[in-house]
Amino acid sequence: MKTIIMDNIRVSVEAAFKEGLDNAIISAVKMRLGTADFEYRGLFHKSIDARRKGRINYVLSARIGLDGAIGTEAIKNIRMYKSDKVMALEHGNIEMRNPPVITGSGPCGLFCALTLALNGYNPIIIERGEDIDSRRDSVRGFWKNGGLDPESNVQFGEGGAGTFSDGKLVTRINDNRCDRVIKSFLRNGAPPEIEYEARPHIGTDALVPVIRSIRKEIENHGGRFLFKAKLTDINTNGRIKSITVNEEYDIPADVLVLAIGHSARDTYRMLFDKGFAMVAKPFSAGVRIEHLQKDVDFAQWGKQGRFIETAADYSLSSRMDGRAAYTFCMCPGGVVLNASSENDALNVNGMSYNSRNGKNANSAWVAEVKPGDLGTGHPLGGIAFQREIEKAAYMAGGSNFNAPVQLLGDFINKRKSISFGKIKPSYTGETLFADINSLLPGFVSNALKTSLADFGNKLNCFTDSESILTGCETRTSAPLRILRNDENESNSIKGVYPAGEGAGYAGGIMSSAVDGIKVAESIIKLYNYPG
Repeated sequence: MKTIIMDNIRVSVEAAFKEGLDNAIISAVKMRLGTADFEYRGLFHKSIDARRKGRINYVLSARIGLDGAIGTEAIKNIRMYKSDKVMALEHGNIEMRNPPVITGSGPCGLFCALTLALNGYNPIIIERGEDIDSRRDSVRGFWKNGGLDPESNVQFGEGGAGTFSDGKLVTRINDNRCDRVIKSFLRNGAPPEIEYEARPHIGTDALVPVIRSIRKEIENHGGRFLFKAKLTDINTNGRIKSITVNEEYDIPADVLVLAIGHSARDTYRMLFDKGFAMVAKPFSAGVRIEHLQKDVDFAQWGKQGRFIETAADYSLSSRMDGRAAYTFCMCPGGVVLNASSENDALNVNGMSYNSRNGKNANSAWVAEVKPGDLGTGHPLGGIAFQREIEKAAYMAGGSNFNAPVQLLGDFINKRKSISFGKIKPSYTGETLFADINSLLPGFVSNALKTSLADFGNKLNCFTDSESILTGCETRTSAPLRILRNDENESNSIKGVYPAGEGAGYAGGIMSSAVDGIKVAESIIKLYNYPG
């Protein structure tokens, strides 16, 4: 039998609930194929069409084994299944005397390292934070007892910042390398549904063993990890010669990948001082907003939500007076977390566990910050902007990493809240009421308020006056870009490859991982490492 993909299979959520999704798909395929002999080989894609609240459907694609001819009507939604086999990469001619060094073990660094390792390049991965298990324990200890470790926290450590934001694999990029990322996650223990869900996620709890397994795969193919190993200097003579780690020892390097993440502010400063070309880029700032998950479910699905076993999400955007406001990193059934990486400064994020069964939903609710808003146009100006907000949030929370919170209705009216309503905060620490208007620049808070009418029309529970705002969200993306050429190599220093979200070329786990693979391919294309 040949394998095909059958698209646009529509199954009502009620039928899927009562019959089981696979049985409902098989029934729909039978109706479409008639007497043709086929074999159902599993889901290929799954999304929900909820435009008509009383008639919600799953929209599906399935892998089908097919034997024989089919009718013309069925052909319209059928395509051949393409093998995802990865072609071997041809190695370049420039001899690399030393193994490539990768700074950072977030998704960009890990997938760059995995690609290099699978091709025999024996990469060395240095990571300022801890391994995934030690890091998880450190973060939990910080949330429970205080005592921030500036080198190993929600931002720094094996797995990167995405480890503590649900492991969302949603991306807007259209790149066949995305399939390789998904296959790698599956190979290392990720839940099978990430292969076909329209908005896949792994979950913070499930991501820990997956990251650990990816590291073992890299090590089994010649890679080497150094934890608590911070890049503190780069030694060059027009091209990379070596790097200094922890101001203590040097590692020789012919190739260096900078997968540093969006919060490596001290590394940014060192690179700027070393003469690396970089420019300010747009990013966003705002708050986390929390609603009851059951209210989001009903707003999205109405009464038919009782047939849907997953928690509803949303993605909202609006542009008024030339400035965008939008929701980002929405966490169904999730919690708001302390994502700080510097003492005396507070920033928040959100995460969900694999089950997404928490009482609250939360999302970043942010407004665009443009380079022109920063005044000087200096490449590091965005960092100063972020820090100012984070320090104000830290003080407003009591200068002890408690988070400032405010009800949405009080935020609109610029008054400090005095009590919670039906929604209670899910924040990983304690909270303190404050007027969040005083923590954000006026253009940010005004843009958020301006977006409310539009967002309320799209998701009626969004404007619930008892919704909780937690301040402040500042690390939506890197506030700068380290310039590189068409071959992904630095414009400033030969042999250095700025990569991923920290270098300003990605935004999220998937696009960061894909950029890591692209950079690895550029290195392989140019260099040969004899081992």
